[in-house]
Amino acid sequence: MTDNNAQSDGTAPDIETDGGVQTGRRNVNYLDAQINIFKPATPFMRDHLKIVWTMFVAWAVIVFGPVTATFLAPDVMTSITVLGFPLHYLLTAMGAPSGALILSFIYARKRDQLDEKYGIDHSTKQAAPDTDTVAPDGGVEQ
Repeated sequence: MTDNNAQSDGTAPDIETDGGVQTGRRNVNYLDAQINIFKPATPFMRDHLKIVWTMFVAWAVIVFGPVTATFLAPDVMTSITVLGFPLHYLLTAMGAPSGALILSFIYARKRDQLDEKYGIDHSTKQAAPDTDTVAPDGGVEQ
């Protein structure tokens, strides 16, 4: 039976790191590894965190912007009506959920572009099973 927790002894591809998880160890416990979100270890992680932080800031503006504007200028936000609703209500009740949905779509598109840039493939291609292959549970597939 093979050891699924050990890294292979084959030649590893050159990976650019800048101080992330220690490399060159055999049994790395990734659950206990220290990850710094302000100093990511790989270019992919840096680019992904740029997307995440940008989406977070946009979400905060979309969700808390109308509430803050209503607090700062209540007369303006309540006197303007759009489709029969006060502006503050329309932006909070319809704008925030719609904005979150649009941000989800934008994040998915940006993440797909990032995966293409770094050659990440999420497809689940499976080869035809051989009679001598080992099943995932350790037995022999039939």
